[in-house]
Amino acid sequence: MALLSEEIAAELREAFAGLVNPVQLAVASQALADPVSEEVRRLVEELAALDDKLTAEPVNFVLDQQRVAALGLERTPAIAILGQQDHGVRFYGTPAGYEFGSLVDAVLDVSRGASLLSEPTRTALAALDRDLRLRVFSTPT
Repeated sequence: MALLSEEIAAELREAFAGLVNPVQLAVASQALADPVSEEVRRLVEELAALDDKLTAEPVNFVLDQQRVAALGLERTPAIAILGQQDHGVRFYGTPAGYEFGSLVDAVLDVSRGASLLSEPTRTALAALDRDLRLRVFSTPT
């Protein structure tokens, strides 16, 4: 049974018509220790099937240690959103509710190779004197 309804799939196909460059969704799961991660893998595979510019790469968190390390993944479920370059965009947990919209927006941003940040924000970020690792935490309520 599909995780995405046909109505949602149609909306996503329309959104993904805005994809510029190919995007790979590397999804790390661990079936025995983290069954929820397998549901995330299925979701990512359904997303990738909606547009030719999207591909899904399943990564076994236990068996594919070299790939896990190369992607810098720390836990499951994890989704690495990779475009022409790796911008470091990672999602951990189940992308449900508002987080699902954030995942779709991130896919579109990575495909464009740029975010929709305002010019003042870009200027402020350019003024930073070192690289930063930004983590955003959310919880379904």
